[in-house]
Amino acid sequence: MATSDKDKDMKVEVTTDDENTPEEGSADTAEPQGSDVTELDEEAMVEAARAAGEAAAEQEIEADIDAVRAERDKFAAQLAESQDNEAAANARASEATDRLARLQADWENFRRRTASERLAERERATEKLVENLLPVIDDLERAIAHARGTEGDATLAQFAEGVEAVHTKLVGVLAKEGAEVIDPAGEPFDPLSHQAVGRVEDTDAYEETVADVYQKGYRMGGKVLRAAMVTVTYGGPSRPAEEPEPEPEAEADQDADGDDSKANEQE
Repeated sequence: MATSDKDKDMKVEVTTDDENTPEEGSADTAEPQGSDVTELDEEAMVEAARAAGEAAAEQEIEADIDAVRAERDKFAAQLAESQDNEAAANARASEATDRLARLQADWENFRRRTASERLAERERATEKLVENLLPVIDDLERAIAHARGTEGDATLAQFAEGVEAVHTKLVGVLAKEGAEVIDPAGEPFDPLSHQAVGRVEDTDAYEETVADVYQKGYRMGGKVLRAAMVTVTYGGPSRPAEEPEPEPEAEADQDADGDDSKANEQE
């Protein structure tokens, strides 16, 4: 190994004394020379320097590892916090969406209920008006019937025509509001919309057929405002039972089966 100038200066000159020099073949062991001692010191110094450098490098690497580990833990904590915030925000957004859907459903129900209540109020008001006008219509019909029963009076006939025109116009106005006249002469007796005030024997008509109508009835929106006052026949043959009409769904199923069978035949 090469030595520096400083090391060369530090070398100690070794002098030999002939008197102290052991004789050849003496039992005393020869001491190491000065150059060998210097080289051993240099190697020890180099080894110590290398060990110190490795220790310092190891400490520096460990410090860097600790710093990176701390930074990693910091970012991991921030990421976990961000995920928690995101989950909380998603939960609040979902809750707000559900609340909005419920509010919209409540609003739609309120709107439909309000519209239905307004329509019902209007119908009740119209029903009340129609019920109050029914006696007036009855009086007009009686006046028309009485005028038609009188013959030879042209003035009275013209008056009857005018009253009949007023009656027709008034019934038309009520019809526009949904009022429907019940005039069941010749129809089967219906206890839900007819009021029987008498019975008439008639062997030619079916049993329980409306013979005469003393007072017309009125219904509105499926509700009977006033039942028709009628007489009912008896003594005749029983009315044949009506055949039930086929349900639309059954007809649709039959049509679908027929189409499937046709398709299978074509295949």
